[in-house]
Order: sequence, then structure tokens, then C-alpha cells
Amino acid sequence: MTALPSTPEMYDLRMSEGVRPLFDRVKAFIADVIDPATPEFFRLGEGRAERWGYGEGQLELLDSLKGQAKSAGLWNFFLPDAETGEGLSNLDYAYIAVELGKNPIASEVFNCAAPDTGNMEVLERVGTPEQKERWLTPLLNGEIRSAYAMTEPDVPSSDAKAIACRAVRDGDEWVIDGEKYYISGAGDPRCKIMIVMVVTDPDAAPYRRQSQILVPMDTPGVEIVGPMHVFGEDDAPHGHMHLRFNDVRVPYSNVLWGEGRGFEISQVRLGPGRIHHCMRSVGAAERALALMAQRGLSRHAFGKPVAHLGKNVEVLAKARIEIEAMRRMVLTAAKAMDVLGNAEARVWVSAVKAMVPIRTCQIVDEAIQVHGATGVSQWTPLAQMYASQRTLRLADGPDEVHWHVVGRAELATWEDAAKTYDPKAEYYAREQATDAVIFTGP
Repeated sequence: MTALPSTPEMYDLRMSEGVRPLFDRVKAFIADVIDPATPEFFRLGEGRAERWGYGEGQLELLDSLKGQAKSAGLWNFFLPDAETGEGLSNLDYAYIAVELGKNPIASEVFNCAAPDTGNMEVLERVGTPEQKERWLTPLLNGEIRSAYAMTEPDVPSSDAKAIACRAVRDGDEWVIDGEKYYISGAGDPRCKIMIVMVVTDPDAAPYRRQSQILVPMDTPGVEIVGPMHVFGEDDAPHGHMHLRFNDVRVPYSNVLWGEGRGFEISQVRLGPGRIHHCMRSVGAAERALALMAQRGLSRHAFGKPVAHLGKNVEVLAKARIEIEAMRRMVLTAAKAMDVLGNAEARVWVSAVKAMVPIRTCQIVDEAIQVHGATGVSQWTPLAQMYASQRTLRLADGPDEVHWHVVGRAELATWEDAAKTYDPKAEYYAREQATDAVIFTGP
């Protein structure tokens, strides 16, 4: 694997002309339908009787928005299969996903919200006809939600080989025991199915020990211990749950793609998922910059707009430059997936995953600073945005894993050249050549 492999065609980052009308419709739908309804959606959730549920009228409003989006043909953009989604390239979807990232409920309204997107892609690619009928169809229709259970509290989940949760075959069933935590979406009462990463053969080769198994949320023995908090918030009703699997029994046929293919599936799922997160993060950074500029121009101190105090103009300028750099990296990574394939483009995906959440986090932090105390209050979305972006630096692999992937590929590029690299010898060879030229003659 070379560092950031590329071809000339990768650097044509223009949106397809055929997709531009769809892009314009998405932007218009967000501005005209979703944005006006968003404050009401969250207002309806305030003071709800059941914390791990929805307020009266809240789901009805959301379902109404989803119905309008589906009727308008604005649905399942993320799937490259034209029979189940829009059939968009990764590059074209990147432009749309940036817009989705500017509104907190837009992704779900268009049925493009994580973790469902990754789960749907896995089911579409490797699910059996029966698995697709039972779980993929209602997910594609936006009727249920799902979770992906990989992360564990007692092992470093950045190393998929370290998975400890066990599944043992007992006749026609799997028996699952173990723990998972930070399982996003498992608190939602609409979450009906999980894809669970488990060890099925501890004696197999390291990358063949794991399998992924479908586990319905209502299976006996699935225990929701409680929510894991993120910066002090439980993120209800979505939640990031701590789960225990206590002698959980599911049919043997619930295994995805066969035994021992869990690591392969994680690569199928996490690559697109990582870049989708980064696409939306660019949109979040745009939103943070817009809020920062508006606050800076509308708030006055010491006789002038806050935007013109100190180095705030420079802060705004750097944020814009960072956003454009992130945008082009994300678009290039998306194009790499289209041109090279997901496997060959994985260094690009790691590069944007290592870059974008950090820089978006910094931009949100600057926006908070310009807002003053208001920036960490409930009056703006900035505190929640910061928590989300900071958490993303851990989700789908921490920063360090992705730096390692990119750095390792870079080093591999130069291994052969390094074998003959000798700066001292090269210097004196040049000196001798120069002397020979100077002193040669009759």
C-alpha cells in the first residue's frame, strides 16, 4: 500500500451534472421544511414523561418530515445501489452529506443517519435474502432503527482482534455472553436490531476469530445496563448504551456472511461510515463558522463589533481556510473510493478521519469563544456540536489509529529508496563530480 495512492482523474472533484438538480432539491428541502420544524421537534421532547422515549407529538412530527422527504424522492442517498438508494457516487453523496451535517435531524429525515447507514450497507452487501427481508427492508423504509455493537469496556476496541464478547454454537443456535458499551442508538425505543461483533473461534488465525451476528433488541438476556454519558450528557433517547449479553440465544442463521468473517465485515462497514462522518463534519464546521460570524458582527464590546476585536478576524479567516482544506480532502477521499475502490482508498479515508474531526472541533471551540458564556449554554447548538465532534475523534477508530495507517503507508513508499540513502556519500559524490568538471582540461 502506497501513501495516498492517486490517479489524475481523482482530482476532478466536480459534482456530476445529473446530480446537481437533486443537490439543489435537498438544500431547498432542508431550508424550507426541515429547518423551520427543527426547533419544534426539540421543544416537543422537553419535559417528556419517559426519558428513553419521545415527547407527545415528537415522533409524529419526525415521521411527517420523513414522509415528505420520501414522497419527494429524497431518500437513502448513501447507498450506491440504484435499486435501494439513489445510486450516487461517493463523490456526489459527499456534497449532499455536507448539507445534512448543517442540521441535527436532517440525516434521519432523509434516512441517512448513523448507525443505520452502515448497518444497511452491510445487510445489502452480505445479508441473506431472509436477513434482508426481515431487517433491511424496514430499515430502508425508515420504519425501525438499529445499532452496531463492537466497542467493549475491558479491551482496546481500536484493535478488532481484541474483541472478548463470545458466541458459542449450540446446535442451531448461538449463545452470546459478554459486554459492549457506547452502543449508539441502542437507547431509542425504535431500535429493533443490533449487529454484534463477537469471537466465535478463539483458536483461529487473528483475523478469522470474529463473526458478526444479528441480535434483536428484545432477545432474552440482552440487558441494557444504562447509558454511557458523553461530557456529562446521556444523549437520550438515542443514547450510547452499556449492554450485557447474558446467555443470549439467537438462531445460527443470524450470522452474517458466515463464521470468521467479522473482521472483513467491519472493514466493509467502517470505511464508508468514517467518510460519511467526515462529510457531515464539514457541514457542522460551516454551521459553526456561520454562527461565529453572526455573533461577532452582532455583539459589540469596547466600541466595536466583537468580530473586529483582537485576532478574531484572523480566527474567522483561518476557520474558512480550514473548512475549504477539509472539504477538498473529503471530496478527494470520496473520489478515491469511486476510482480506486474502498480497499485501495482506505489510506485516504484514514487521512480525512484523522484530519477532519480535530479541525472541526477547533472551529467549534473558536465559535464558542466568540459567543462567550452563551456558547456553552442551551441557547446555541455549539456545546452539543463540540461534544459530538470531540467524540468523533474516538468513534470508528481513534486519531492515533488513523495517523498510524497514513504514516505506515508513507514509510512503506520510501522503504526501497531508504536502502541506498546515504547523504554523506551523495554529497561527496557531487563534490568529486564538480571537481572533475573544474579541473579537467588539456
